[in-house]
Amino acid sequence: MSKYQLAEINVAKMIGVDIEDPIMKEFVDNLDRVNELAESSPGFVWRLKGDGNNATDLNPYHDVQIIVNISVWNSIENLENYVFRTFHSDFLKRRKEWFKSFGKAYTAMWWIPEGAYPSVQEAVDRLDYLQKHGPTERAFSFRKKFPPPGPLL
Repeated sequence: MSKYQLAEINVAKMIGVDIEDPIMKEFVDNLDRVNELAESSPGFVWRLKGDGNNATDLNPYHDVQIIVNISVWNSIENLENYVFRTFHSDFLKRRKEWFKSFGKAYTAMWWIPEGAYPSVQEAVDRLDYLQKHGPTERAFSFRKKFPPPGPLL
């Protein structure tokens, strides 16, 4: 029986004109700390990195105000613990200080085979699907989760 792991994308549209805008300073100053916390959290598997230690230089939406984060975890529970029960949650609670609304959904999750990693385009497509169709097994949210699929054939 093949195992699955959880892929996730979260997207944010900055209030600042770009990542260098002074309004983004506190957020940017803590990126390494938050990323290190993710990497040392139980269940963490992988995260997308650009030229630096984060993915803020990647621009799949062709908009310098939008930043993406993509990661892979071994379970929804471990991702939830990191997102909602660690230092990361402090920044989540203060999201409106740095970011404006991105749309109906800014986070999407889906199951991938163990050992696989999502491409940036796949992750963007999954979030787009969730925004258009709501949560399904193809792309879902923390509010409406789906279990891993059955065995790979």
